[in-house]
Parts: sequence; structure tokens; C-alpha cells
Amino acid sequence: MKKKVIIDPVTRVEGHGRVTIHLDEYGKVEDSFFHIVEFRGFERFIQGRPYWEAPVLVQRLCGICPVSHHLAAAKAIDQLVGIDPEELSPAAHKLRKLLHYGQVFQSHALHFFYLASPDLLFGMDAPVDKRHVFAVAIENKELARKGILMRKFGQEIIKAIAGKKIHGIAAVPGGMHKSFEPAERDYFLNGKDIPPVSTMIEWAEETLAFVKTYYKNNKALLDAFAAYPSGHLGMVDASGMLELYHGKLRAIDGSGKVTLPNVSTDDYQAYFMEGVERWSYMKFPYLKALGREKGWNRVGPLARLNVCKGISTPRAEAERQEYIALSGQAINNSTMYTHWARLIELLHCAEVMDELLHDDELLSDDLVREGVKRNEGIGIIEAPRGTLTHHYQVDDKGMITRCNLIVSTTHNNEAMNRAVKWVANNIISQKGTITDGMLNQVEVAIRAYDPCLSCATQALGQMPLKLEVYNHKEECIHERIRN
Repeated sequence: MKKKVIIDPVTRVEGHGRVTIHLDEYGKVEDSFFHIVEFRGFERFIQGRPYWEAPVLVQRLCGICPVSHHLAAAKAIDQLVGIDPEELSPAAHKLRKLLHYGQVFQSHALHFFYLASPDLLFGMDAPVDKRHVFAVAIENKELARKGILMRKFGQEIIKAIAGKKIHGIAAVPGGMHKSFEPAERDYFLNGKDIPPVSTMIEWAEETLAFVKTYYKNNKALLDAFAAYPSGHLGMVDASGMLELYHGKLRAIDGSGKVTLPNVSTDDYQAYFMEGVERWSYMKFPYLKALGREKGWNRVGPLARLNVCKGISTPRAEAERQEYIALSGQAINNSTMYTHWARLIELLHCAEVMDELLHDDELLSDDLVREGVKRNEGIGIIEAPRGTLTHHYQVDDKGMITRCNLIVSTTHNNEAMNRAVKWVANNIISQKGTITDGMLNQVEVAIRAYDPCLSCATQALGQMPLKLEVYNHKEECIHERIRN
């Protein structure tokens, strides 16, 4: 008797996704799919709007990382008014960079402390009542407190620059609309109402020490869990160092061979295609030269550490070198190491924010540049979850005629499907026995990628899980609901 296992929705991620696992009559996995069942339509309904509205409108894609969409769109809109990234004023560039690194910092803190830490602290098979941040706060109050305050620090950076923590306004065509005031800078350096940026660096290092102990104690499990070779895509600077705001696109395969050699972000169309599948609304990007089967890439913290030659900030670089030494993998294809890589980036963001907050040029009111208008603009940044592309075309009146978005999670679509297949093939018993712990391991594999499935805020409240088992006649023979 054939069966179909359905996990709907996947929990502790942003957005709504569903997993189906198909078993044959012997209980062996025939196939599995990670379905994205929401459709947003931003690429279409932004058409006909004036280009200067784009950085504001696209923030509504996401309540978790609106800054990422705001800045990717802003980089594209800059080109529409004739300004390439290198031509921004120094003050505008540094303000945008501070805003971006504050965004990545708060997003990484949110994912690790709120969403991922229960899996690490209590184990993948932990009971349901342990799988949330409140259980973390009970078991490790200090860890939870620091996580909350670290996220708050990043949000306060965003508020100071954009006016609001969510859906603020910072970038304008060719620059920024507001300078940074000395009192605002002192707020983050002196720590009057919130811990200062120096404390953020210390806490990031303490969190890394905690995670390194966990990885040392569980190395065999973490090396094997959802491990499979893949391509890796990220952005690097001219020296090959990790870059999150602006740089060249670089990709490698699972063994480290270069498949995309530091190309300009403006040329992304020459190298990437997007495939589709009938069972998901999310597309599957891949490198044209390698094709759909071999050309897909992971993006995000794990991929970025794989493709870069180093990190420009000294503490994060020291942690990167230790990460490679302790993992024993120069190119890491193990899904669970994404959490460790994410915390190294968390430290890097804190160091960069510290550097920028001590830079007097941040206070300059020289904020806007103008050039010769164009009809096409491309903006690519490294969002918390990976490489994010915004591409706009406009008519001579400045109205958007075409919009193409490749969201970070879209690049990870194939990787997350491979992770689900790995868990289905390696964790489900041969008899098809279904346990709550097994279901959570499917979600653990997906959660490591910190996916934003709809690029929108989740509803407040409980997320129920409904599991149905079907026979070969597609008749529901068993149903379980976790509410």
C-alpha cells in the first residue's frame, strides 16, 4: 500500500511551505517535495509604477528583511538615474552599508536565538513543548537575553537611519535622504539605553564559543546530517574577501572548482537562468553553462564562507579559520554548518558596524549624486539569506515596464529539496513509521537555510501541523494534527 506523508505547514520559518513524502508499498521513499504554495505577484503589479517608488514598495515583500529589498532596489534605481555603486558619495555609501549590516545582524540574531537554538539546545527529537524561544529562556536565560538585545541593537540601527524598524525610508535615487547625527552615533557607541556596539562584538564571540562546543560534541551527526555536494554562490570584493553590500559574483562547485569567476553583478543575466516545476510557485535558478541538473547553488552564510578567500575584520577572520580547522572541510557541504557560518557573519557585522560608527564621514550631509538617466538598472546584494537580485526596466517617462526579482531563498530552493530528500531517505524507517521527531528533522533541515518562503511576515500565533497518510487509491487512511 503506497502512502503519502504531508507536513503542512513547515514551522519556525518565514512564510508558508508544505512537504510531501511519497512512500511505496514497502515503506521506502519514492520521492519527496518541498512545496511553496503562496503566490505574491510583485514582479507584475509593480509594473506601471514610477521607478522612485520601487525601494518603498518592494519592502512589503518581507517584514523580516525589508531593508534588504529596499537596498537592492535602491542600487537598481541608482543606475536608472545614472549612478553606479562606486559613484555614490562616501557618506551615502557608508550609511547604506551601516543600514545593511545592521539588518543582517538583527536577522541572524533572530534566526539563531529565536528559531534555530531549540534544535541545537534540546536536540532534533525534543518534545514539542521544548521547540520555542521561551523554552530556551527557561533553560538558558542569559543566552536568550543576549539574543533579544542583539536583535534589538540591529533594529535600533535601522530605526536611526530609516526612521522605523520595519518599512522605513532611507535610500533615494542616487543616495540617501538623511544624514546621521552625532547624538545618534553616540547612542550606539556609549550604550546609554542599550548595550554599545563593543558589547555586541563580545556577545557574538561568546555565542560562537557556545556553538563551537556544541559542534565539537556532535561533530559526527552534524557532518552527516543533510550533507550533499552542491554549488555555492556569493559575493566577494576585489581581493576575494567576503562582501555583503557590493562586489563581484563568485561561484564554486562542491569540491571548490570555480564555476563563476568573479563577474560583475550587472552581467548576471548572461550567467543565470530560472527553471520552474509544476509543484511549486518558487523558481529554480541555475548557471546556464552547467544546466539545470548541475548548475544550482546554495546561497547564504555557508555558501559565502565557502566562496570567499577570507573576511576583512580580524575577529571574524580568526573565527573563520578556526571553523575550517575544526570542521576539517575547506569547502563545507554539510547543511547544519550553516548555523556556525551564520554566527561568524554575525560577528563580522558587529565589527563592521563598529568601524562605521567611528568613521566621521558617516556624519557628512553630502548624500546625493546625479547622472545621465538610463532605462535599465540592476541591484544585487547579499541579504541575510543569500544573494538577492532586483532588476528593473523603465520607459522614457520613468514608469517601470519590467521587474525581475531573484530572492535569496529562490537560489536555495533546490538545496532545501535535496535536504528534505536526504532526511526522507535516511531518517524514515523502512516500514514507514512516522514519529514526531522524524517530522521535526525534516523541518530542521529546511530551517538551517532560514528560508523566507513568501518574503512576508508570518501571522502572529500558533502554527498547527497537519499530517495525512494516503493509500495507493489516494484515500486518507490516517490523520494527525499538532496544534
